[in-house]
Amino acid sequence: MKDHRLVGELLGLLGEEGLIRLAEEHAGVRLYVPSYTERSQLIDTVGQDIASKLSRRYGGDYISVPLVRDLRARRYRDDDGLSNAQIARKLGITESGVERLFQRSPIKYRMKKSDDRQIEMFPLNQD
Repeated sequence: MKDHRLVGELLGLLGEEGLIRLAEEHAGVRLYVPSYTERSQLIDTVGQDIASKLSRRYGGDYISVPLVRDLRARRYRDDDGLSNAQIARKLGITESGVERLFQRSPIKYRMKKSDDRQIEMFPLNQD
């Protein structure tokens, strides 16, 4: 089952660029997010900023990193100007699979709606 809520949450936390970078490195696997990132390999793969955001939100837990093939394919085509064959190689799918991704309407990922009657117990912004 596709977990669009997790994708929406990660988009809100990391932004589109950050989510794509995370997916390029760890898509499709359960990823342990350490509580402390100082000596973590996560910094080497996704960078300090993304690693620290993930650590503040998911530190000490595992997350199943989504594939977000649709999001990545559209980014590769629109921003990077890659051909369907190049996109297929990057995503590990066939060219016809890439064409099917583009024929579908883009998925609208949304974060879980917050209830303004509830206080936020663990704020993400530590400003």
